[in-house]
Amino acid sequence: MARDRGLEELMREELGDRPGLAEKSMFGGWAFMLNGNLLCCARHDGMLIRLGKGNDDWALALPGVIQMLSGERVMHGWVRGGAEVYGDDTLRRRLLDAALAYVESLPRK
Repeated sequence: MARDRGLEELMREELGDRPGLAEKSMFGGWAFMLNGNLLCCARHDGMLIRLGKGNDDWALALPGVIQMLSGERVMHGWVRGGAEVYGDDTLRRRLLDAALAYVESLPRK
């Protein structure tokens, strides 16, 4: 799959230079890991954000945010947002902040 390098750069800038942050190719896009835990991903069709099971209802109520699917399987705790979502600086920041809060609560791998 084609990567979205512009989205990758937006996410990289938002996440900053924090200890434990790593990047790698995954899910047909570019993934960001924090302390060994998957945090988010930039793909050609939008951004994937890990909010944790039971923490995604508020995000799914936002316009342009949908449940992440793996094939036909619903990935609870993960959401996907297209260009209308990641193009909105405030919304992108809110989603990434929520992902950081969740992933920072996980044990290091």
